[in-house]
Amino acid sequence: MRWEDLFADLEAQQASLERLEREQEVAEHTRAERGRIELEHRLVAAEGQGLRLRVAGTGWLVGRLLDLGPGWLLLHAGGSLPGRGREALVPVGAVTAVEGLPRRVGEHAAPGRRPGLRSALRAISRDRAVVRIHDRGGDHETGTIDAVLADHLDLARHPDDTARRGEAVRGVVTVPFAALALVRRL
Repeated sequence: MRWEDLFADLEAQQASLERLEREQEVAEHTRAERGRIELEHRLVAAEGQGLRLRVAGTGWLVGRLLDLGPGWLLLHAGGSLPGRGREALVPVGAVTAVEGLPRRVGEHAAPGRRPGLRSALRAISRDRAVVRIHDRGGDHETGTIDAVLADHLDLARHPDDTARRGEAVRGVVTVPFAALALVRRL
């Protein structure tokens, strides 16, 4: 009887050790998986949801995530006038904090399958939309994007209530992508 109790106790201890090892292994795999999740992956899972972003040079921006691609996101942020200032293109590098992200990443397409920041800016340029460009230092310029090049854009500066016409243009300013904080359609 004593031998049976001893063997039963040893088996129970062994089973307990194996269970503990499995739990530790699962925890380590979970930490490793979480370590591979990038901000853009969590943003993909938040598409269509409301978020609050702190953007360098501009402060907090609240809106619904409409779309995103590698290095950028498009937010429906509302505006002071009907139909104006509702869409904001934000380079992910300018985002300093996010509220409202889901805790888990779903089975969504990777943001890398969509066009990059340069392509998104070219689309705005093709539309000839009047935009307000905010830089990471807190300044802004209003006008129409004339050209999108490899790592910068040219903005024809003009009043926001005027279409881009030769007589309205007050100059052309070149803005490196690295300085962009926010591009808002007006």
